[in-house]
Amino acid sequence: MLLPNLDLLATAPEGVARMRELILTLAVQGKLVPQDASDEPASELLKKIRAEKDRLIADGKIKRDKPLAEIAEDEKTVELPTTWEWVRFGEILDFQGGGQPPKSNFSDVPLPDYVQLIQIRDLGDKPQPVYIPRSLGAKFCTSADVMVGRYGASVGKVFWGKDGAYNVALVKMVDAHRAFDVKFLYQLLVSPVGQGLFVGISRSAQDGFNKNDIEPKLIPLPPLAEQSRIVTRVEELMRLCDALEAKARLESTQHAQLVATLLATLTASATPEELAANWHRVATHFDLLLDRPEAVDALEQTILQLAVRGLLVPQDPTDEPVSELLKKIRTEKDRLITEGKIKRDKPLPPIAEDEKPFELPPGWEWVRMGSLGAAFDYGTSQKSVDDPSAIPVLRMGNIQGGRVVMTNLKYLVDREGDLPALLLQKDDLLFNRTNSYDLVGKTGLFEGFHREVTFASYLIRIKLMNGLVGPQYVDMYMNTRDCRVNEIEPDLTQQTGQANYNGTKLKSIRIPLPPLAEQSRIVARVTSLRALCADLRQRLTAARDTQAQLSEALVAEVN
Repeated sequence: MLLPNLDLLATAPEGVARMRELILTLAVQGKLVPQDASDEPASELLKKIRAEKDRLIADGKIKRDKPLAEIAEDEKTVELPTTWEWVRFGEILDFQGGGQPPKSNFSDVPLPDYVQLIQIRDLGDKPQPVYIPRSLGAKFCTSADVMVGRYGASVGKVFWGKDGAYNVALVKMVDAHRAFDVKFLYQLLVSPVGQGLFVGISRSAQDGFNKNDIEPKLIPLPPLAEQSRIVTRVEELMRLCDALEAKARLESTQHAQLVATLLATLTASATPEELAANWHRVATHFDLLLDRPEAVDALEQTILQLAVRGLLVPQDPTDEPVSELLKKIRTEKDRLITEGKIKRDKPLPPIAEDEKPFELPPGWEWVRMGSLGAAFDYGTSQKSVDDPSAIPVLRMGNIQGGRVVMTNLKYLVDREGDLPALLLQKDDLLFNRTNSYDLVGKTGLFEGFHREVTFASYLIRIKLMNGLVGPQYVDMYMNTRDCRVNEIEPDLTQQTGQANYNGTKLKSIRIPLPPLAEQSRIVARVTSLRALCADLRQRLTAARDTQAQLSEALVAEVN
């Protein structure tokens, strides 16, 4: 039942991970390979172990072990093959904790008669080896030893060891009676059954687990010969999982490259007619291209780029050209300055021909952000509080996807009297000036709220010339890849782990500005197409959920 349905499992969300889990589960339940009647049953192995223990006790070589409780039927989670046995961990296995020599004895480089001190970090993808004098090593391990994390978030994580001493965050599994093939023991501990040994251990990061936690818990014991066959089969199937993962990564990379190449032909279109022809060629393959959310994201970004290049809606020769619109904006600004309602703006340098990132349709103009804004204000630096009766203050996390989202709000009591001038109004544009590299430069349009709202100093508010510039259009452009690559990234600075962008640079950003009437048509068209993208994402999510449910059902049936 497992192999015929590999395609379904592999393509489901987290499918290969679920396959690995299922393979291990079947392996340690005796369902992965057939039993062989000639194998010595595990019951005989247990008798030999008991006889060996009694001999060592009689010889004074080990202490008499405390008897563990008989295994009740209701403790057995699944029925095992007749040649297998459920046993308590402490009956056949033990573990040894490591030591923790003083850090003053650590060396970053190997020295004569030093050994590596194996720590959990050294058993992952990014080891940071340190070395200690061999004489200070409390317990030692090799690459053939099975190690388990003992503390905190690493409790129950299973690793192959390395040559050296190991520290207190690890324990080494001890199979003194050779009840297990060591590779099977590793597979058992990694499996959901083995991980059950560490479930319910509620100790602090310092305490870890002890033998009393683990010894009474049950583990399955197969015949030794069958363990060897299971190991071989599991390794075969895990190699298949590796191949499926590699294939999926390659397909994902190739798919992303194909999507990028085809969508690039759209943005490279020089005229609406050329775009129509290119769009037709791409659209015939949409069922193959748009089969994953990231491809829909790429399509949506392409739609935005087409919009701000004048290729998404036709131009109307009767629209008032931007050159006339800019004159009106200048006249209105001068009036507001004379009336003392806004500050006089500093002249901005003209945009030379060789500075224009791409060619615009007739009637459009390249303009700088500063020429479109009536004011550019930094937010308040007053400290926020958790009092919902105070004034909500928007922060970096409230700028998402070109919108201002009113969630996870903080609040502010105006102790310095600066809020009246910093209360937001509908269609104010908020610019994220400091954050992680990929989020600086994002804008969000404030669409109003049922109460007064202000904003923090991490943001800059842009008040565009009311009625003369479409805030939705400017917000849309600010979140395009064109703006990101051409305007934001070249001027980003890094300070104390965060990227920064200041108001002076913001005012100099170049914007491809259409006539005011065309701005409205573009926004309406983009809104419609983005709604279709959102619907497609929902359909893909629903399909993936269905696929995941089918995968889970298959796993449950096999299990």
